[in-house]
Amino acid sequence: MESFDVKNLDLAEGGRRRIEWAEREMPVLRSIMERFKRERPFEGIRMSACLHVTTETANLMRALQAGGADIVLTASNPLSTQDDVAACLVSHYEIPVFAIKGEDHATYYKHINAALDHKPHLTMDDGADLVSTLHKDRRDQLADVIGGTEETTTGVIRLRAMAADGELKFPVIAVNDAMTKHFFDNRYGTGQSTIDGIIRATNILLAGKTFVIGGYGWCARGLAMRARGMGANVIVTEVDPLKALEAVMDGFRVMPMMEAAPIGEIFVTLTGDINVVDKYHFEVMRDGAIVANSGHFNVEINIPALEEMSVSKRLVRPFVDAYDLPDGRTIHILGEGRLINLAAAEGHPASVMDMSFANQSLGAEYMIKNADKLEDKVYSVPEDIDREIARLKLESMSVSIDTLTAEQVRYLNSWQEGT
Repeated sequence: MESFDVKNLDLAEGGRRRIEWAEREMPVLRSIMERFKRERPFEGIRMSACLHVTTETANLMRALQAGGADIVLTASNPLSTQDDVAACLVSHYEIPVFAIKGEDHATYYKHINAALDHKPHLTMDDGADLVSTLHKDRRDQLADVIGGTEETTTGVIRLRAMAADGELKFPVIAVNDAMTKHFFDNRYGTGQSTIDGIIRATNILLAGKTFVIGGYGWCARGLAMRARGMGANVIVTEVDPLKALEAVMDGFRVMPMMEAAPIGEIFVTLTGDINVVDKYHFEVMRDGAIVANSGHFNVEINIPALEEMSVSKRLVRPFVDAYDLPDGRTIHILGEGRLINLAAAEGHPASVMDMSFANQSLGAEYMIKNADKLEDKVYSVPEDIDREIARLKLESMSVSIDTLTAEQVRYLNSWQEGT
């Protein structure tokens, strides 16, 4: 096995138990792993994966390894690593891992480069840091890369920008675009796990609080639904008139962030953009405001501006930093502005990641089989893969659905029949 860098290998046994617990909730990925064991679609393929190092990711790594992949894993966020899982992957499954929860910026990119030292034929990203590092700093390796997959909205945005500029040098499957990913992982996974992270970090009661959500994409929709379900008074801020209209029709108050800033008690950003909560918002926030992020990068909150405004900074609870302002107000930032559901909690439940990582595994297989036919651009997951994952998930839940009759198929394919 190649070198690795994890916190403590003594944590491995606890990680093994949690990985096995998660596997029980991942029947679709488990069925794919069984097929991969038989067919070995990744035999001779080197993979580098930059993902959140969680129990669910561990089961994805096991599935890819069962399919013959020679795989290395690094973290896609400095605070998202579960150290016992990283230790277990190294000790029990002999998968090199470069990830330590709380690693600094320099270590994070040292680990990214360690994963790229593997000289991958295929990349697997959550935020596009592997792909962007390859294109910026390690262009000599680009010719050996067959393609990649991308897990999250932020990464897909970055990759499409690269493709639009003519800079993307290999094809990438946008796993995030699959309906079995963003309809479920983004909405139900992010909705529940973000609430989980906020409560674990703060132990506050959400009922009766004014809860401001930056954005109304799939992740934000899920959070808005769950926050309202916990009794919070939810406000949505948006820049897209269609999404703003949808939020209004869903029963939420919609206003600019500047109007929400003085009245909100909890703020969560989920946009994929920079400075959604900015200096001029901090200037009018109420004393004790709590600010968190559940978008991929911590740039959604302008923390440098808050630090410049503050007279002191204190750690008041694990993952809760209190910034004291000159006028006596205090603003709390959760999880250093990084993904709160992974910084302070365990991320998405395994049952929803089952579909996301089924998309990752089958997307990788599709890329290996079809890379010679694909251009250097971003592709959606093929619809037949998406539907097969949905079918397998329903089957695992013992849910049956109807099948079209031959007469119904003929009717749907005909233009002659009307009323």
